[in-house]
Amino acid sequence: MIETKSHPWIPSLTEESVKKMLEVIGVGSVSELFKDIPSEILLGEDSWNKLEIGLGRPLSEIEVKELVEEKLSRNKVFNPPPFMGGGVYPHYVPPVVRYIISRGEFLTAYTPYQAEISQGLMQALFEYQSMMAELLEMDIVNASMYDWASSIAEAALMAFRVRKGRRKILLPGNMNPLHRRVVETYVKPQGLMIETIPFDRELGTVDAEAVKSMVDGDTAAVYVQYPNFFGIIEDNVKAIGEIAHEKGALFITGVYPVALGLLKPPGELGADIAVGDGQSLGLGMNYGGPHLGIFAVRYDMNLVRQMPGRIIGLTTTIDGSSKAFAMVWQAREQHIRREKATSNICTNEALMAVASAVYMALLGKTGLRRLAELVYYRAHYASSRMSDIGLTRVFKGEFFNEFPVSFNNIGVKYSAVHEKLLEHGIHGGLYIGSYYPELGEVALYAFTELHSVKAIDRLIETLKKAIEEVRGR
Repeated sequence: MIETKSHPWIPSLTEESVKKMLEVIGVGSVSELFKDIPSEILLGEDSWNKLEIGLGRPLSEIEVKELVEEKLSRNKVFNPPPFMGGGVYPHYVPPVVRYIISRGEFLTAYTPYQAEISQGLMQALFEYQSMMAELLEMDIVNASMYDWASSIAEAALMAFRVRKGRRKILLPGNMNPLHRRVVETYVKPQGLMIETIPFDRELGTVDAEAVKSMVDGDTAAVYVQYPNFFGIIEDNVKAIGEIAHEKGALFITGVYPVALGLLKPPGELGADIAVGDGQSLGLGMNYGGPHLGIFAVRYDMNLVRQMPGRIIGLTTTIDGSSKAFAMVWQAREQHIRREKATSNICTNEALMAVASAVYMALLGKTGLRRLAELVYYRAHYASSRMSDIGLTRVFKGEFFNEFPVSFNNIGVKYSAVHEKLLEHGIHGGLYIGSYYPELGEVALYAFTELHSVKAIDRLIETLKKAIEEVRGR
């Protein structure tokens, strides 16, 4: 049995308190709580404090620094940055973004429960909400979700709550497959259904006619991602939204925010809920996280009251003499009535929201458009160069920053080509044959402002060399 002396950081964990807890939940011992773990890998009850971890002795600050730097030196830094598409992209992060979010009042702050001492953080989050609402042309934006995947999943659950009694959501076959897995994890245990909208195999876009035939009185929502997972710009987003609305379903759009420098925003296209990821807005790649889940709705109190996350609002002091900020919505209900909460989200990625606010303020409307144009033209230049060496795009639809490249006609496995690219210091595209086996040997290549013309030319020459080396084996 666990004793107090074994847990200096949990002084209240006594043998008596453990016994009472076990009695309440109806088990005889702590070991019963871990009975699902195979016995061959399970440590004994008294083994946890005998684990040989660390280096066996305390380290000085100098030693710790040397150890960390040695481990960091093993990381491979690619120059140019990776060309791997699929949802995380290497955009330039101005140093001022990192400087501002490193300030103590932002870096160490958590959820601003006490408004009187959190005015600075609340104002920063309010500015994030305001700028994001303008970018999306949506009325209400929260601050915020984990990432794009959790935003879609929460939007799906929200749609089922708002459209009570409806049990189905339509997801396109050309959405990010990892996002889809998260949605499935959220909704399937509740007995809710997901149906897949087919996409045009020539253009890569959602089949609007299929949507029309699939939406019915049991459909809670229809989701469309633009640009989609293949980087293709959906040209029928508004029409699909109208089809959804005709049947009383909500319309959810997923967006890559940088693309909104060129594309029409979700609000203009009739979205009820807009989701996305703020990773491209000043967060860097960060080994895959943390990210910033974007979540916005049009002004409809039926939607607003079912929003997950938190909303910061602007008000005045009691005497009306000064402006003040307050957390006006906290859907998690984490203090009371947890069973009635609309979401279990507990980390609002506030620091990431502040970073994106700084980034958007720096770029402004004109800067974001110029960035989007640069990304668009770099990707199209790369596509043209790909065709010079016999590599073709899989889909003919117009694209923004990324596109799938077919290696089927050159008779080699992409995995072998990718290994050769790595040997030459290039990180190639994302192999998506495992997600779409019907496409064969296909890789998703992405391009941003960090991929200069010189870098793209180097990629093409290295690709050509890698293919020749694989063929010559």
